[in-house]
Amino acid sequence: MSVISITKSNFNTEVVQSEKLVLIDFWAEWCGPCRMLSPVVEQVADEVPSVKVGKINVDEQPDLAGQFGVMSIPTLILFKKGQVVNKSVGFQQKSAIKEMLNNAM
Repeated sequence: MSVISITKSNFNTEVVQSEKLVLIDFWAEWCGPCRMLSPVVEQVADEVPSVKVGKINVDEQPDLAGQFGVMSIPTLILFKKGQVVNKSVGFQQKSAIKEMLNNAM
């Protein structure tokens, strides 16, 4: 499954109302660790089709970043039935991301 772009306008539909777990990558163009994490997040999206994976650009969506207390990027937040169930800050290995997903299923 491909990574989807999450904005304020589609957040409710794509995240809150999702039947699947939703992993969101909060990132920015200028962020080096975000650029390192991006291909890992894309691999997870391809390898774990049972989870919806999205990205939120914090420069374009500052309200969403603020709503979830994102102070540092990259930040990964995992949602289940619209609620935050896990959060990690900084670059993560694919194995750590998959473990986070498995623990929430």
